Parts: sequence; C-alpha cells; structure tokens
Amino acid sequence: MEQKLDKLTENISDIKTLIHSFNKTLENIEHRLARLEQMDSIEHRVEVNQIDLSDIKESLQRIEDVQSNVVNDLKRNLGNGEEVKHINRRLDSHLIKLAKAEEEIIILKNR
Repeated sequence: MEQKLDKLTENISDIKTLIHSFNKTLENIEHRLARLEQMDSIEHRVEVNQIDLSDIKESLQRIEDVQSNVVNDLKRNLGNGEEVKHINRRLDSHLIKLAKAEEEIIILKNR
C-alpha cells in the first residue's frame, strides 16, 4: 500500500512538472504570437502606406525635375549675365569719353 502511495506521489510530482513545462511552452508560444502580431501590424501599415510612399516618390521626382529646369535656366542666364557685363563695360567707357569731352568743352569755354 505504501508503495502505491509513493508511486502515486511520484506520478503527481511528474504531472506537476509536466504542467509547469507545458505552461512555459505555452508562454513561449504566446510571446511568439505577440511578436508575429506586431510584424503583421507593421506589414499592414507598410501595405497601407505603400500608396503614400509612391505618391511621395512621385512628388520628389517632380520637385527634382523643376529644380533641374531652374538650374538650366540659371545657367543660360549666366551667359546673358556675361553679355550684360560686357555691355556695362562699354557703356562705362562711353560715359568716361563723354565726361572727358564735357570737361574739354568747359575748359575751352573758360578760355
């Protein structure tokens, strides 16, 4: 009888150990499921936002195109700037000639 009682106590102890290991396994599974749910949530957000990302990419492309057009226009206008500088230098030289001529006229009048 005592052997049966010891055997029953051993079996109960084994069952407790199995229940504890089952609980640990269950906790691990729950933890992994929670992580998978987070991943699904992230993937869902990426899928939902996919359109937004493509819209943003298209907008950036248009901005870059406009910027490149502006840069090209500025480069073309820089060439015009050189022409304007040349014209300004010529005008300055003509103004200097006019000033000298006026000065000579004033000198001649004073004589």
